[in-house]
Amino acid sequence: RIVYIGTPVCRAGNAASDDAVARIFFAHACGPAEEQTPEGTPEAFTPLLRQAAAELTEYFAGRRRAFTLPLAPEGTPFQRAVWDALQTIPYGESRSYKQIRPTACRAVGMANHRNPIAIVVPCHRVVGSGNTLVGYAGGLETKAYLLGLERETEG
Repeated sequence: RIVYIGTPVCRAGNAASDDAVARIFFAHACGPAEEQTPEGTPEAFTPLLRQAAAELTEYFAGRRRAFTLPLAPEGTPFQRAVWDALQTIPYGESRSYKQIRPTACRAVGMANHRNPIAIVVPCHRVVGSGNTLVGYAGGLETKAYLLGLERETEG
């Protein structure tokens, strides 16, 4: 089941089973989404996907700093370990690839690239050395927007 919501940067798809969110992804044609009402087939609007849409909407409004969604990302043990580490990066802060895993920066980058649960598993908070914006599946403009949103609403 998938439900799409409009965000300030583009449409985001939320996919889940009855028990956990498996994917949150950006639509490829990113740009401000005009429609903020969730859309999907009627059977897709499970309580969990309604919750996911509500929490993401609150995040983009600057009213949510932590997510309470049950997650079920599929990946290798290394990828899941990286995704777990990403969830420890505080809202409004960033870490370098080297800070995540000093001896495996490229592997961390690949795990970030394969992160199936954007925003909630905050791979946007991982930056290059010198705090440079590098690599983001949603595009660097989206990454800059997310980091800016969190820094503006922090505190």
